Amino acid sequence: MYEVLKRLFDVIVSLGVLILLSPLWAAIAVIIKTDSEGPVLFKQKRVGKDNALFQIYKFRTMVVHTPDVATDKLENPKDYITKSGHWLRKTSLDELPQLINILGGEMSFVGPRPALYNQYELIRMREEMGIHKLVPGLTGYAQVKGRDLISDFEKVSHDGYYARNKCFQLDMAVLFWTVRCVVKAEGIRMDF
Repeated sequence: MYEVLKRLFDVIVSLGVLILLSPLWAAIAVIIKTDSEGPVLFKQKRVGKDNALFQIYKFRTMVVHTPDVATDKLENPKDYITKSGHWLRKTSLDELPQLINILGGEMSFVGPRPALYNQYELIRMREEMGIHKLVPGLTGYAQVKGRDLISDFEKVSHDGYYARNKCFQLDMAVLFWTVRCVVKAEGIRMDF
């Protein structure tokens, strides 16, 4: 029953938010296009349920030639971020296009954040804990427990807790905590 309720929630809310925020999307698209060359949306291979790869969508916050690695693996991230990218990341608005992934079933609102295809150690640790069997989320338990400021080991530990305790009430709590974290800009690495 939980999985059906979760999917129904994902479809109804993502569709509603997509429609409601379409003017904001248009404004962000204009800002990105006037700020730097390249597409408005950034697509990247991510690891989904059962380690299946999918294309994740985000608003582009980095210049086009940025290496395809996690931001914390870049030597000088500030050399790659666009002017609007700093603001989009701080407000988490860069994540809005993932509503398309949620509507398509590749993601959910709550679950472990999808790893990049080349984060091999994180993928391995998640397999050992059975986390790879979950649909990845726009936000997750690890996100509200430290996001960018915790190690992969800590993320996997928090994701493991979520996997063992997942229920609709926990999902709603994570969404509530996420709003708080976004408003306070907690857990976001912005040293660039």
